[in-house]
Amino acid sequence: MEHSVSDLDALVREEKRLTAIENHNEAWAEGLSAGIEPEIIAEAALSTALGEFLRTSGEAAALALIERTRDRMIAGEFAPEQSRH
Repeated sequence: MEHSVSDLDALVREEKRLTAIENHNEAWAEGLSAGIEPEIIAEAALSTALGEFLRTSGEAAALALIERTRDRMIAGEFAPEQSRH
């Protein structure tokens, strides 16, 4: 079975995404175990992520990310009953 470069890139990107989710889930669980409320963990995670993304990608890309995330939220992608990983 032969894969194109774009197929391989997509596979690598998906593997990185899944690894990032796993790392974030572990950090989330550690925060909860330390007695930190979910709202505080979420705000810290979002602030850190947006600050880093803004630093590396610029304001336009950060605003586009926020808008895409907003659209995904409205579409119900983050609803608790769904599991994407």
